[in-house]
Amino acid sequence: MNAILDQVRVGIHDISRRRWLALAVAWAIALVGWLVISLIPNTYQSVAHVYVEPQSILPQAVGINPNDQAQDIDTVRQTLLSDDNIAAIIRTTPLARQASTPRDMALAVARVQNAVTIKSTTDNFYEIGVALSGGGFSDSQNAHLAQQIAGKLTDLFVSSSGAGSADEAKRSLVFLDQQLAQRGAQLQDAEQKQQAFDQKYMGSLPGTGSIEQRMDASRAQLQDVESNLAAAQSALAAVNGQLAGTPATIPGPPIPGTTGGARQQIAALQGQLAQDQAQGWTDKHPDVIAVKSQIARLAGAAAAEPAGGSTSTSQPNPAYMSMRAMVAEKQATYAALATRHAQIQADLAAFAAKQAGDPDITAQQAKLARDHDVLQAAYDKLLTDREAIKLRADAQNSAGSTQVRVVDGPSLSRVPAKPKRPLLLSGVLLLALIGGAGAAFLRAKLQSSYSTPAALAAASGLPVLGAVSYVRGPKQKALEAQQIKWFAGAGGALVGAYVLLLAVEFVQRGLMA
Repeated sequence: MNAILDQVRVGIHDISRRRWLALAVAWAIALVGWLVISLIPNTYQSVAHVYVEPQSILPQAVGINPNDQAQDIDTVRQTLLSDDNIAAIIRTTPLARQASTPRDMALAVARVQNAVTIKSTTDNFYEIGVALSGGGFSDSQNAHLAQQIAGKLTDLFVSSSGAGSADEAKRSLVFLDQQLAQRGAQLQDAEQKQQAFDQKYMGSLPGTGSIEQRMDASRAQLQDVESNLAAAQSALAAVNGQLAGTPATIPGPPIPGTTGGARQQIAALQGQLAQDQAQGWTDKHPDVIAVKSQIARLAGAAAAEPAGGSTSTSQPNPAYMSMRAMVAEKQATYAALATRHAQIQADLAAFAAKQAGDPDITAQQAKLARDHDVLQAAYDKLLTDREAIKLRADAQNSAGSTQVRVVDGPSLSRVPAKPKRPLLLSGVLLLALIGGAGAAFLRAKLQSSYSTPAALAAASGLPVLGAVSYVRGPKQKALEAQQIKWFAGAGGALVGAYVLLLAVEFVQRGLMA
């Protein structure tokens, strides 16, 4: 710790011995730095704050989500600084006097575009800032000019947030109407070509669509007809089998006065049983069981009756007649399916003959259908987009997708936004003092002299036996005192110059107010 303190004391001694060098370097650094600071023009900034309140009911109901609303605001921010908008603003400000030629106008537009900043501070809050300096205008003129431009941009931002979307919607609707008219004409032409092609090549063929589509449809129909035909053939065979086992007539009631009544009753019951079985009743049906029980009871009485002793009449069997009607119905169904089967086979043969006779007909028809489908899809897409844009435009015009409010109007700056001149002046003074002390210290290190016996012993490697003190006389002391006064005056002048520059800066700010 003592060694460090010794080094500090040695450094202060070296600097004090060369204080005039330190003061000269400090003055040089300060003058150069203050001169550079004085050449930096003051920049005055005007700031306005805008709040954007997005609507959340009607716009979202028609498909305008918050992302779309934010994108609309971003679009307004990008188009706000367009050359046309900035040029229109310049013509209403004193900058118009400096933009008499197209080249000067381009330079003025570039200057204003570089001076404007639009940024989002928090959610839905936007800051519009304009910072101007120099340009042949005084500080007061630049401050008022920045406020005027910021006001124009704020008004344009508020108006463009709603009008921009409406104008864009109008332009989009006009473009879509033109495209729809063009696609509609192309689609009508494609439909006419398809109709002419079908009338020429496909008029005599059944079905709709291309040959391949018609053949696929016919094959599907043929499969259905073949399955139905097989089912009808099976049903007809089953009904014919039942008809073969059903008698055409059944015994009638016995003639009065004749014998053989039991046998006649058994014959009648057997006819009724056959009719019930023809209707599909099984042996477990109650009526079938009852008829069979009656036949069993009459069997003994019939056996006791003399043979040939009864006289009865025969009558048509109702079951047989019902079966004949069913057979006729099944035969008609089978015949209709067979006719349809032959017709479909003939259609397929006609399709195959058409393909064999003109191989390019399928490719031509496919190309016409493909062109028509592409045009139809494009037309439907354009029509859907037009209706969606029209609905969104109506919603924005009636309620507005966003509401823009000016929270803070453009400010008139009395204090330059940059440079921070008091801070820079103080920094230059501090740098000058450090630079002067550093120059004096470096100068001391470059000389081969030693301030203490310990430093001499360390540098030479030899023991130092002693040191002789320097004794000042009255004249030398008076001269040193006079030099200290001069040094204090010169140092005070440096500080005074710093204070004077600060005073000038604050006086200029007071004049701006």
